[in-house]
Amino acid sequence: MPRSHPGPRHVAGAGSATVTVRAPAKVNLHLGVGPLRPDGYHDVITVLQAVSLFDDLIATAPDAAALDGGPAPAGGSSEGPHGPPADGHPDGRASLGPDGDGDGDGDGIVVTVEVTGEGADPAAHGPATTTPDVSIVPTGMDNIAVRAAHLVAEAAGITSARVHLALTKGIPVAAGMAGGSADAAAALVACDALWQTGLDRATLAELAARLGSDVPFPLTGGTALGTGRGERLTDVLATGEYHWVFALADGGLSTPAVYAEFDKLAEGRLRTGPTPADDVLAALRTGDPAQLGAALVNDLQPAALRLRPALRRVLETGRELGAVGAIVSGSGPTCAFLAAGASESVDLAASLAGMGVTRAVRRASGPAAGARVVEGAATEGVPGPA
Repeated sequence: MPRSHPGPRHVAGAGSATVTVRAPAKVNLHLGVGPLRPDGYHDVITVLQAVSLFDDLIATAPDAAALDGGPAPAGGSSEGPHGPPADGHPDGRASLGPDGDGDGDGDGIVVTVEVTGEGADPAAHGPATTTPDVSIVPTGMDNIAVRAAHLVAEAAGITSARVHLALTKGIPVAAGMAGGSADAAAALVACDALWQTGLDRATLAELAARLGSDVPFPLTGGTALGTGRGERLTDVLATGEYHWVFALADGGLSTPAVYAEFDKLAEGRLRTGPTPADDVLAALRTGDPAQLGAALVNDLQPAALRLRPALRRVLETGRELGAVGAIVSGSGPTCAFLAAGASESVDLAASLAGMGVTRAVRRASGPAAGARVVEGAATEGVPGPA
């Protein structure tokens, strides 16, 4: 059960209470999707690998905020997603009260957010942003990292606290690489450490599953088999290191839209369950990139290609340039290419970037570690040639 604290507790003031957490992107080595369930979800069988593209989250306590019913944090407040600038800051921060209504006055959990890097909104000035553009990271309550901070407070019995979340994003947004889920996992770990709640990993995993099916995996990292909605994870026996090249597309793809297209394509076809992952699991035991590349499966790929036909040419180009495996990552639109080795990934990235079929290229390796506290982190990842 989540641990709660019996009496008032205080976090350190600004400048002394800062935690940096790094969380990885993922690539689906296998994504088998079953038919639509009555509850609106799909059963999946997925094999996930964390890769060395990261988001960094710096969580800071702006003042000596009191916990468990102590004095409320001082300072200004925001009127919500479309109100005045949060705390008067012109950088797109969102100040949220205990009910997510943007009221920072009185006791409550107040979360402010700023975003730099991939998905930062160049037009965000002042109020918390809510945007229909899936390629831009929101800074209001619809930012999953904000919801994660509230869940940590709830699980730990914290009723009054203030935290600023500064996200430096190296993971592409709405790209099928679980960048938002990585941010949520990072926020869970960061707020647990910042507020010294002492929540164990099992509790954090439960909170992660409440936030979304993809959120538990960035907590653990490595290589894992996911079942159910993808949130039930089992470690996978995998040997070797794998070298990836990711082709980033202009704009994002909405995961719900891709699943809706999958359901349309599946109409009238008998489908009893997700595609099994036996071939990928066997390939991972060998450590052979060529065998793994031949076993890659994504049941969502036809739907993603239907919505973004240009991705078909990107996949063909990567194969022609020597990739041993090519697949749309998750719900897309990022295309993932498995190289035979490190030097081959360098050549592949350079060649792919020169073909003009993609917005940008990134190199990464896997498996990578899950969300963890780091010292003085700067977002990593291996950019390919522009």
